[in-house]
Amino acid sequence: MHGRNGTAVPVIGVVGWKNNGKTTLVTRLVAHLVGRGLRVSTVKHAHHSVDVDQPGKDSHRHREAGASEVVLATGRRWVLIHELRDEPEPPLEELLAKMAPVDLVIVEGFKRFPHPKIEVHRRERGTPLIAREDPTVIAVASDEPLPDFDRPVFDLDAIAEIADFVLARTARGS
Repeated sequence: MHGRNGTAVPVIGVVGWKNNGKTTLVTRLVAHLVGRGLRVSTVKHAHHSVDVDQPGKDSHRHREAGASEVVLATGRRWVLIHELRDEPEPPLEELLAKMAPVDLVIVEGFKRFPHPKIEVHRRERGTPLIAREDPTVIAVASDEPLPDFDRPVFDLDAIAEIADFVLARTARGS
């Protein structure tokens, strides 16, 4: 997959059923990798409508008036809001192409796309393993052993081991 400048961007996904701990694993991995000196970005897929600005605010009024894109800029951050209107949801590759180059992009969700993924699995949730049906899941982070599983299984708290595995698989470890 390629970033905004056309160079290849190492990507790893984190997938799992609702409330299995995807966001917790993503945030722990980001903090760990940034602590090791890497530049990390994330992409989060949501199945529901999310609004990053509020009704009544100027940026919201710009969008409601029909603007295709609105940039909201402050002295500390900026946000580009692109209204799809009647356009289909863009594929992951298209979103990655809009991002600045980094050492690694961690994608939360987007489980139907063909990038390599780590599945988060918690015994108490009782959900089936996505990995059993999806060969793009290259490892599982779980709170239970999975002895009959044919890919690496990491303890959910083994963040350094998971990070090493991710970096090796995305060619950023050397």
